[in-house]
Amino acid sequence: MSSRGILYTVSAPSGAGKTSLVNALVKSSPEVCVSVSHTTRPKRPGEEDGVNYHFVDLPLFEQMLEEGAFLEHAQVFGNLYGTSRHWVEQTLAQGMDVILEIDWQGAYQVRQLLPNTVSLFILPPSLAALRQRLTGRGQDDAEVIEARMNEAINEISHYREADYLIVNDDFTTALAHFQALISSQHLRRERQEQLHAAMLQELLG
Repeated sequence: MSSRGILYTVSAPSGAGKTSLVNALVKSSPEVCVSVSHTTRPKRPGEEDGVNYHFVDLPLFEQMLEEGAFLEHAQVFGNLYGTSRHWVEQTLAQGMDVILEIDWQGAYQVRQLLPNTVSLFILPPSLAALRQRLTGRGQDDAEVIEARMNEAINEISHYREADYLIVNDDFTTALAHFQALISSQHLRRERQEQLHAAMLQELLG
């Protein structure tokens, strides 16, 4: 691959279907990968270290923070999350697109450091649908769900900071929109000029 990969941030309130959409996109697009964040959050049933997250304790996370190892970091529901700066830079340099699944705080930090980042916000079709999805998971008790619903409204209020919006009402439609977004970024004139420089020179004589 000749050109540098594109960095995307994908934000959404918990329960909007962000992870399911990202996983489906990556499965259909081998040139796109997802950054695996570091977190102090305990593992949930079925999660694997190094696959879902890099699960670390608080002292190690704070040490990495002091060393400037994170491109962005945030505290969500009392747990810390961070994205490895070295891994992202290395992967982009290899020509792979990278998706960061992060909240609005993290997306803001990334944009300050890397202004060319493409930001996407995923919205649920309604608060009622969001509550239904959170309840349907069967992972959290009523108190946690209420906390997530309250946080969701705060998260949604930052949608204007994103470049693109996708409403995840019908999953197939939302995925198609996500795929179209990825394709469109690679069709930008400046990227195509770089990719087809020799052809363009020939066409112009």
